Amino acid sequence: MTKMEFAKRLQPLQSNVFADMDRAKAIAVAAGRELIDLSLGSSDLPAENHVIEAIAKSLYDPSTHGYLLFRGTKGFRQAVAQWYEQKFGIKVDPETEVLPLIGSQEGTAHLPLAILNPGDFALLLDPGYPSHVGGVYLASGQIYTMPLKAENNFLPVLTDIPASVLAQSRMMVLSYPHNPTSAIAPLSFFKEAVAFCQQNNIVLVHDFPYVDLVFTEAETPSSQSLVPSILQADPEKSVSIEFFTLSKSYNMGGFRIGYAIGNAELIQALRQVKAAVDFNQYLGILNGAIAALTGNQAGVKVAVDTFRQRRDTFINALHRIGWNVPTPEATMYIWAKLPEYWSNNSIEFCTELVEKTGVAASPGAGFGKAGEGYVRFALVQEPDVLETAVERIAEFLK
Repeated sequence: MTKMEFAKRLQPLQSNVFADMDRAKAIAVAAGRELIDLSLGSSDLPAENHVIEAIAKSLYDPSTHGYLLFRGTKGFRQAVAQWYEQKFGIKVDPETEVLPLIGSQEGTAHLPLAILNPGDFALLLDPGYPSHVGGVYLASGQIYTMPLKAENNFLPVLTDIPASVLAQSRMMVLSYPHNPTSAIAPLSFFKEAVAFCQQNNIVLVHDFPYVDLVFTEAETPSSQSLVPSILQADPEKSVSIEFFTLSKSYNMGGFRIGYAIGNAELIQALRQVKAAVDFNQYLGILNGAIAALTGNQAGVKVAVDTFRQRRDTFINALHRIGWNVPTPEATMYIWAKLPEYWSNNSIEFCTELVEKTGVAASPGAGFGKAGEGYVRFALVQEPDVLETAVERIAEFLK
C-alpha cells in the first residue's frame, strides 16, 4: 500500500501538551489510579439557569433550526457591543466591529490565515497558549517567541526583538491575564505595545478569556473590569483586535461561543476566512450567550469567589509542604516553579506524577521553551480534592 503523504505544515502540530497528558492520564487510569485532573483549564462550574433556559426555549422554536448567517447574529453582536461599552467605556459598532466565533481559539487559529503570507513572522509569547502557535503554522508563517521571565513580571521586552525579524513581522499575539503564568498586564504596557505595533505596521492581537477571573480587590462597579482591554490602549482600533470567550466568565466552554471585537478591516478579513470554513453555531447557543451578557451577573462573581477560594486552598497547602509558590492575582491556574531536582524536566515530572499518584498537571515545557522548569495546575476541583492532590504531591516529592 502506498504511504499517504501530508502537507508539511502538519509536522509542527504532531504533539501538544494536552494530547500528551491525555495519554499519560489514560495509562494512570488503566493502572487503577484515582485521577485528580488539574491539567486542563475547563471550568467544572455550571452555566447559570437563565442561560440554560434561553437555550432550552430556543430548541422548541423551529425558526432556530436552520443555517445561521451573519445577519441572523445581529442580536448577539448588539449584546456584545453593549456589554463591552459598559465594561470598558469603548464604543463598538456591532455591524462592523464584532464577529461571533466558536470560542476565542477559533479566532486565534484562523486570523493568521487572513494576515500572514508564507514566511511572515508572528510574534508570540513564550510560554503561551498552544493554539496561538498552531494557527501560525497552518498559515505557513514563522514564529518568533518573546520570552516571559519572572523578573519582568512575565511581560515581553519588545525592544529585544531583532530588526530583521520586525521587518518580516505581521502580527503580535498577547494574552493577559496570562495563561499559563497568570500574570496581569497594566494599561501602560498595552499602550507601549500599541505604539510599537503602529510604528512597525504590525497587527496586535489580544486573547482575553480571563477578563473576569481577577482576584484583586478594588472599588470598582461589578459591571466594570479590573484588568484593561487592548482597545483601551487603542480606542481608535487602529491596529488591534481582541478575542473573548464565554467559557470562563460564564462557564459555557462546551457551548463553544465567543467573539472577536476591534478593527473593522481585521473583523472583515476574519469573517472572510470564517465564511470559507463554517456558518455560525446554533442560534439557541447565541440566545444563551445574550442571556449571559445582558442578564444578572451574580454568577460571574460566584465563579470568581470560587476560584479565589480554590487558589487560596491550593497555595496554602503547597506552602505547608514547603513548595513556596507566588499567589496569582488572576486566572484559574497556579504557575509553580519546579523543585530543583526537576527543574529541567517538567514533562517527566508531570508524567511520573500522574502515573504514581493520579494527579495530572500540565508541564511548563508544553507551553513553550521558556516554560521549562515550571508546572501549571488548573484549579478545576473542589477545595477538599485540591487538598488531597497536594498530599499526594508531597508523598511524590519525598
